[in-house]
Parts: sequence; C-alpha cells; structure tokens
Amino acid sequence: MTSEPNILNRLRHDGDVPIAAVERLHERLVEAASRGDLLDVAYRVLDTPVGPLLLAATPAGLVRVAFANQGHDEVLDDLARRVSPRVLHAPSRLDPAAGQLHEYFSGRRRRFDIPLDLQLAHGFRRLVLDCLADLDYGSTASYAAVAAAIGKPKAVRAVGTACATNPVPVVIPCHRIVRSDGGAGDYVGGANTKRVLLALEIGNRP
Repeated sequence: MTSEPNILNRLRHDGDVPIAAVERLHERLVEAASRGDLLDVAYRVLDTPVGPLLLAATPAGLVRVAFANQGHDEVLDDLARRVSPRVLHAPSRLDPAAGQLHEYFSGRRRRFDIPLDLQLAHGFRRLVLDCLADLDYGSTASYAAVAAAIGKPKAVRAVGTACATNPVPVVIPCHRIVRSDGGAGDYVGGANTKRVLLALEIGNRP
C-alpha cells in the first residue's frame, strides 16, 4: 500500500521534516477526505491489557480488530487491498468502539452494541460469527458444539478456521470457543491473550 500509513510514517522518520508539520499534513488529509467523502477506512491503535489493538472502521461499522502479533501494518495493507486503498488514521472515528472496549476491559461491559461491517467474512465463516455473537459473557462453548449449532456437526475444523479468521475478535467473542476436552485451544491473539480474556470475564460475571 502506498497510501497514508506508509507515506506519513516515512515522513515522520525523516529528520528533514518536522514532526509538527507531518501531523498538520495528516490533519489536513483527514479533514479533506472527510469533506470529500473519500475516507473509506478509518483506523486507530488502542492500548489494552492484552496489548495494542488496531481498530478499523468503514462508514458501515467496525470492520477490523487486530492484535499486535498479527502485524498492524500488514493488516492495514490487507484492508487497502480488500476494502479500499483510502485508509487514514482518524482516531475520532473509532471513539465509540474504543470507549466500549475500554469498558469491556475494565469489567463494566458484557456485550458490544456498535455497528459491525462483516464484509470480510463470507459463507460458512459468517454463519460461525453469527453464532459466536450470541454466546453469553463469561461462558464457553466447544468447537464441536458450535458446528452442531449451525447444522454442520462434522465441520469442527472449519469452525476453528472461522474463529482464526474472525475479523473483529473480542467484539465477536471467538475467545469463548474452547476444545471439547476443556483445553483453551488456539487463538488469533495468542494463547495467553485467550486466557486473559476468559479470566477477565469469569472474574466479572454477576
């Protein structure tokens, strides 16, 4: 991607260009894109107890949540290819999502009610995400149980793949899916992150 993230990052690290000038340029880009309805994907990075989360949204809703281990630059490149090359760092656009995530991590929110744009999930994977969205806070279900719930009892591995490719983890709680033997199983944010999220919810159940 040769749009805002990479260009401005190079300017920020160029000793001949004052940081303040780069930031002013960025602000003008965001304002101009907003006025001209040219901002298709806004993003920001949010500090959380499980590390920095990249949040990205289209006008339709939150389209991506990514952990640091997924590589935020790579995720932005992917969004530029699959959604739109018009990607800009516009933190205020993500204030509602950031606020609800802060409430979640502080134990004050048990369900998210922000608009989602699930254009990156299709077919069977979308069915899985719809099922996951109904899982109660602090509860768990097995991959096999999810497969059975959507009428595909033999598709246990495919459920695992759908969880691994969930575009909005935490908000759609794939961390609540565990192995049938009780083990936590893999997680896109790493095994320790999954344990932290489950412990947070169990500790804050009413």
